Amino acid sequence: MKRTIMSYMVATILSIAAIGGVAMQPIPSMAQTQGNQSVPSMAQTQGNQPVVSTPTCGEVVQGIVNLTSNLNCNGDGLIVGGDNTIIHLNGYSIKGPGQESSKVGLMIPNNDNVVVEGPGDISNFQAGILVTGASHVKMSSLILEKNQIGMFMTGSDNAQVEQNIIKDNNLGIASHSSKSGIYTSNLLNGNVLAGITFVNTKDSTVSQNNIDGSQNGIFADAQSSGNTISMNNVLHNVIDLNNANGLPTNINSNSARDNNCQVSNPSGLCIGR
Repeated sequence: MKRTIMSYMVATILSIAAIGGVAMQPIPSMAQTQGNQSVPSMAQTQGNQPVVSTPTCGEVVQGIVNLTSNLNCNGDGLIVGGDNTIIHLNGYSIKGPGQESSKVGLMIPNNDNVVVEGPGDISNFQAGILVTGASHVKMSSLILEKNQIGMFMTGSDNAQVEQNIIKDNNLGIASHSSKSGIYTSNLLNGNVLAGITFVNTKDSTVSQNNIDGSQNGIFADAQSSGNTISMNNVLHNVIDLNNANGLPTNINSNSARDNNCQVSNPSGLCIGR
């Protein structure tokens, strides 16, 4: 990949991190009100968890959240407002105003042990899902498409991302200043700049994913270290595996093994090549 494209990719990640930081500041007060509108009360409970069955665009949600219709949003989609929130998309979609907006489909700010389960589709946002400052977030069985970034983790740890379809974004999965994530059994197709991108990301595992149709299949920058990339099918990308534009993996302590790919930078990261 040309250095200008890589610089644009990193700049995109950093710009969205900045936007996420700005968006996060008013969240505590939003748990009670949003603009001049009160967040709807949660009359139902399941165990000790409140149940939200009809969330609307821009709503701060917590507890057990069940989508019962598609959301077509002119602004942000849903904002998680508490730990241990579980969101079931139930086959519905959250659609935004476009990739060039500053809007997010699902924002998880500083909330731990959040679960987001499909099936369901999140599309047409700057970030389909933004996880910032959160721990132990699990996201599975989702379709993330036609966003600037499909799924973006920043300042987070122990994310678990599995069995998702992430396609036709500029960046599929991006991790910035995060650690100990697990990314497994995902299908990433046609994400223009990269399938999976690590910037200053540490001690994470990328395994058993299928990644094709990008400038970079998997990219890690020089500040990303201690990551394990194994048993992935990474094919039909300009560069399938890219460790910091050719930095030897022992320099930043990343490990690549048993990956089915054709082109790597540095050479030697693909099985038999």
